[in-house]
Amino acid sequence: MKPGLTLVGGINLFELVGAVLVFIAAVAGGKVIALSLRRSLREKVAAHYLDMVAKVAYYLVVVGGLLWALSILGVGLSGLLVAGGVAGLVVGFASQQIVGNVISGLFLMVERPVKIGDQVNIEGTAGFVDDIRIISTTIRTYDGLMVRMPNEKVFTSNITNYVALACRRIDYTVGIRYRDDAEVAIGAIKEVLNEHPYVLVEPTPQVFVESFGESAVNLTVRFWSPVSTWYATRSELLWRIKQALEAKGIEIPFPQRTVWFGSDQEESSRSQKQVSRLRKGRGERA
Repeated sequence: MKPGLTLVGGINLFELVGAVLVFIAAVAGGKVIALSLRRSLREKVAAHYLDMVAKVAYYLVVVGGLLWALSILGVGLSGLLVAGGVAGLVVGFASQQIVGNVISGLFLMVERPVKIGDQVNIEGTAGFVDDIRIISTTIRTYDGLMVRMPNEKVFTSNITNYVALACRRIDYTVGIRYRDDAEVAIGAIKEVLNEHPYVLVEPTPQVFVESFGESAVNLTVRFWSPVSTWYATRSELLWRIKQALEAKGIEIPFPQRTVWFGSDQEESSRSQKQVSRLRKGRGERA
């Protein structure tokens, strides 16, 4: 070791440069390996699994390069483990919430209640899952906002996944006038459902009288559709049902109110008018 090349702490300049180059090479190599894994396994592995494998490979290469760089500088593995243990205790007490988010992120990746691209609703935040990271999950809402949620909150919250199952049920409430024929209306609606290609045969579509409302007879329309076309089917069939009912002369009524004047009030008003006339007549004769 040349004295002129010795830095503070007895570290040789060449060793320091070598350690830095090893770490930079490890970072670059990790990125190359992660990119190669994504390209080679794109058609063989699901997107969420592929992303997790690529990230694990990247961090393993970087950590390995870091350990190699420290060994070049003469830092022993035993001392590194002791220092790491002490630092881990300090950081653990100082960042319990971050540790909880990391653990929750691992559980999310293993249990997979949500996947990237799923449509979900978590604690009132609805949209598409854009990314699942170690600490947080990113959701792109339907109106184009990016919401970052801590993984601990995601994992401990009630999650509604709109696309986890193959099909979803659609429900309508359709009101018809009391004077319209309910059987004709039910037949017209069933005909519309049977003709649509995205209405599933099983479970069987149902149309029946649900209740008698203040202004209409309420029919319930219930059927199932593939989750991929659920929203478009729901919007399209609602309009088709309206057109089919109008073609049969069946109208959807407006809210109506009938006001009745009681006969007792009318008789009381007439009696009061007669008494008033009699009193006036007696006063004139007097």
